[in-house]
Amino acid sequence: MKNVTEVTSFLLKGFTDNLELQIILFFLFLAIYLFTLIGNLGLIVLVIGDCRLHSPMYYFLSVLSSVDACYSSVVTPKMLVDLMSKNKAISFLECAAQMFLAVTFGTTECFILAAMAYDRYVAIYTPLRYSGSMGPRVYVPLTIASCVGGVSHASVHTVATFSLSFCASNEIRHVFCDIPPLLAISCSDTHTNQLLLFYFAGSIEIVTVLTVLVSYGFILSAILRMPSAVGRRKVFSTCGSHLTGVSIIHGTVLFMYVRPSSSYALNHDMIVSLFYSVVIPMLNPTIYSLRNKDVKEAMKKVFGKNWFINKVYFQSKH
Repeated sequence: MKNVTEVTSFLLKGFTDNLELQIILFFLFLAIYLFTLIGNLGLIVLVIGDCRLHSPMYYFLSVLSSVDACYSSVVTPKMLVDLMSKNKAISFLECAAQMFLAVTFGTTECFILAAMAYDRYVAIYTPLRYSGSMGPRVYVPLTIASCVGGVSHASVHTVATFSLSFCASNEIRHVFCDIPPLLAISCSDTHTNQLLLFYFAGSIEIVTVLTVLVSYGFILSAILRMPSAVGRRKVFSTCGSHLTGVSIIHGTVLFMYVRPSSSYALNHDMIVSLFYSVVIPMLNPTIYSLRNKDVKEAMKKVFGKNWFINKVYFQSKH
């Protein structure tokens, strides 16, 4: 028998050991994180506060913003601390929790985007039945099912990954506890884990992407039957932001997880997974706000009211 020392904590090596570059990256990711929180929480407040946005589409959009804010908060704060600290350790339990939450929110986001595509299909293909077909009895269970799917998927990978032995090295070549870099440092046979990752992530991609494609197939057929060019432009404007978000997210997921393990390159994967977990949550509020007339009108109403109140207050003081 050979004595083996089991790893009880990990070191997140991150991007670089160069102090000047770490400071630059700290302020860059801090700005991204603050923008992410302000954008997503602001969008949630707009949806709650404006009665014109009380519809299933904006309900799903507020859920998506909540998921994005949580997803970014799982990854970014720890990364910011590590950039300004010499001690980049993360305990075994903290690493497992971070992986579980990151996979949960990432998977939930994919399901929510699929639900949003179905919502657009019902609204455009069968507009007269929209209010009855997409009431709370439909969109609330869809949201719950998305969250349950995210938790279930995360549970499988977290249990499978942290059942492995980590005895050779505790240095994770990444900025957070993601699945591929942890499998790379395990001293156990990870073939089963790689198959689980490929098949589970692949199955979720197939289900969610097919839902989006089928929904937009029906939407396209409805658009082609529209006699009015103005109506077609309005539909394209409504759906364009959602298609942009879906393309960015699913393209990144396919690159990260649904490919043979022999093609993993941790340095490149770290950048891609950061884009997925840090940058995309920042982009989503911008994508859905700038191309959505109702959201822009709600923003003008809120900011215009605040500007008027501030102006009256200033004049009263002087």
